[in-house]
Amino acid sequence: MLTASTIDSALRTALDEDAPWGDITGEVFIPATASARAELRARDDGVLAGIEVFARAFALVDPNVTVDLAAADGDSFTAGQVLATVAGPARAVLQAERIALNFCQRMSGIATQTYAFVDAAAGRARIVDTRKTTPGLRAFEKHAVVCGGGHNHRFGLSDAVMAKDNHLAILTGAGFSVAEAIRTARARLPHTTTIEVEVDRLDQVPAVLDGGADVIMLDNFTPAQLRDGVALIDGRAVVEASGNVTLETIPEIAATGVDVISSGALTHSVRAIDLGLDLTLEA
Repeated sequence: MLTASTIDSALRTALDEDAPWGDITGEVFIPATASARAELRARDDGVLAGIEVFARAFALVDPNVTVDLAAADGDSFTAGQVLATVAGPARAVLQAERIALNFCQRMSGIATQTYAFVDAAAGRARIVDTRKTTPGLRAFEKHAVVCGGGHNHRFGLSDAVMAKDNHLAILTGAGFSVAEAIRTARARLPHTTTIEVEVDRLDQVPAVLDGGADVIMLDNFTPAQLRDGVALIDGRAVVEASGNVTLETIPEIAATGVDVISSGALTHSVRAIDLGLDLTLEA
């Protein structure tokens, strides 16, 4: 999902935004012949994500910059730990520094948050992300979720069928049967494509089951309602819980017997992990 071309495209956009005509501070303060060495050091405990993106930012500015990695995506780290060493032309190191850190700090924040959610679920349900991601950075953020031990929901609108409340409202408002709409959709789809349907009331579940949905999302259900939904579905579809999921509510939700818990909080409002790049100029 997070391909080399995706990484390069996003990094070039970020570097062009940050230094469209070069780094004038570096050009007037730093000798062209100066070299620098720096350590990427954690200032928080966390889970690493985006270290290859971090390294690639420097290479795009100047291929003479080398980055030696001391940790890999998915690794846990503690405050004070050195995660990578950067060395090369000082101007290039300084120019790429902020962009490299921005990506790695946010991605590591997502991985760290995801790890906490996975730990709270204690293996009773799969933790997955949503489409509530930063525009243009979805591949990076979903990669970070995986680094934290979570799983990805659909990547976008093109790779899975997911009928949500607004889809159902339009169907029923036009007089169509939800069950028949699901069966019609199934007939038009490749056999490899799953169908998920969101419900916000238990009385919607029988029609969705009758239509043969593969996954049923129980949206904004209380824990008691989730248990009732799991019993009603009775293994005939994958059960997903969503809506107002927080780290504090994960254990109770996971205990209801749902298969999947999806949460936008993994990506939409996560706190970036504090990482620092401490530079030492070399002659």
